[in-house]
Amino acid sequence: RSRRTCAQMRIEKCYYCSGPVYPGHGQMFVRNDCKVFRFCRSKCHKNFKLKRNPRKSKWTKAFRKARGKEMTVDSTFDFERKRNQPVPYDRELIGKVVRAIPKVSAVQAKREDRFYEERMKGQKKLAKAAALKEIKDSIDLVVSPLVRQKQELVNKQAVRSKAEEAKMMED
Repeated sequence: RSRRTCAQMRIEKCYYCSGPVYPGHGQMFVRNDCKVFRFCRSKCHKNFKLKRNPRKSKWTKAFRKARGKEMTVDSTFDFERKRNQPVPYDRELIGKVVRAIPKVSAVQAKREDRFYEERMKGQKKLAKAAALKEIKDSIDLVVSPLVRQKQELVNKQAVRSKAEEAKMMED
């Protein structure tokens, strides 16, 4: 019997933002040296044509990874790696893969949460210190109206007393 090899649909990654490019979606650009660039949307394609660096665009994965906002090294990324060698169909292997996908995604989600918690650990203290400094610097904006009225009365009385003293000195 002859084996039929069926074409497998592959979810590609956008060259600019690293987002998924599903079959039949996005744009493909082939350079003169036969290098293929896939883009998920026209926004990515236009930025590529403008020769912009993805690491400088705040909305790309490259920016987030370069700034330490996302994990860069993790063993679960090996599952997403592109493999160029076709594997013959094996029903058991496919079953194992399908059963493993939710487990791997759960592990990856936990690791991402832990990474975020570690990254944000010191941020509460810094935010509190910045808020206290802001209050200290501009306390006059925070003072209640009653205290302001009392201060104005005290200031008026001080001005009156100085004016009376000046009158007394003249006499």
